[in-house]
This record gives sequence, structure tokens and C-alpha cells, in this order.
Amino acid sequence: MITLFRLFLEFFKTGLFSVGGGLATLPFLYEISDSTGWFTHADIADMIAISESTPGAIGINMSTYAGYQTAGFIGGIIATVSLALPSFIVILIVAKFLDKFKGNRYVDAAFYGLRPASIAMISAAGINVVKIALINIPAFMESHNIGQLIVWKGLILAVIIFVARKKLKLHPIVFIAASAVTGVVFRFAGV
Repeated sequence: MITLFRLFLEFFKTGLFSVGGGLATLPFLYEISDSTGWFTHADIADMIAISESTPGAIGINMSTYAGYQTAGFIGGIIATVSLALPSFIVILIVAKFLDKFKGNRYVDAAFYGLRPASIAMISAAGINVVKIALINIPAFMESHNIGQLIVWKGLILAVIIFVARKKLKLHPIVFIAASAVTGVVFRFAGV
């Protein structure tokens, strides 16, 4: 019961302060990982992959996955509801006072300040994902071989997908599916 209550509090806080969309929840997930041990940073990378490849908002999908990972089905529901609840409350308040908020210079100034904060949070989350998916610090520390620092298969796949996405202009799900298939092939082929 204590875990479920803490799960609610952690994801409510995440929903309240992760301004900027689903990826802005990532710094909070890393903090939850570090403070609770409910899931690892590698689990967060898996959450991102699964959340990006399933329908729905990435923040909601990640909270559901993290809650389920922590406390099963009920944990998934609690994490999802608690992440969405602050937005729901804020939207109700804004809708009630919309005319007062519209054009308010303090509200405009607050949003002006929130934009760079959102970019910083999303960028920090992206750097953490790169550290998990493309860099292998433990292998480098063990071997002191610079070639061991980079996860070459991941880097090559990331570059191929980046270039293909720019050139082919296909839907992102095509690249997510191709990445998943590539991962399965690599894992079972022992590559």
C-alpha cells in the first residue's frame, strides 16, 4: 500500500512539473529510478522504445509501463491516472478562468520562461537516452579501449534511421518497427 501511495505521489509530481510534453517526463523518471530503485535507466530506455511504438501519448504510456513494472496492473493504473490528474485539474482551472488568463502579461511571461525550460528538460532526457543506447561506459572503464566506448551497432542504426527519415519521409512507425525487427535479428543472431 505504501508503494502504491508513493507511486501516486511520484507520478502526480511528474505530471505537475513535466511541462513540455511526454519527453519532459524523462528527467523525472530518471530521478524516480535513482530514488526508488523501482526500475533501472536501461528499463527507461525500454519504456521509451515501447511507448514510442504504441498508440497514445508517450508520457502516459511510460507512466503506465513504469507503474506496471513497479506494482503490476494496479500500479499501471495508479501511475497513469496520477500523471494525467494535474493536467486535468489545471485545464479545469484554466477553462474556468480563461477570459482572465487570456492576454495576461504575467501568464504570457511565465510561458515565455517555460519554453526554454521545456527544451532543456527534453534535451537532458535525450542525452540520458544516448548514454544508455549508444555509449558503453562500463566496457570502456574495464578495457580502457576507446573503441569499446561506443555501441557501434546502435550508432550505425541511429545514423541510418536518421538519414532514412530525412530522405524517405516515411511515417516514424516504419522506422520504429524496422528498429525492433533489427534488434530481434541482432539478438537472436548473436550479432
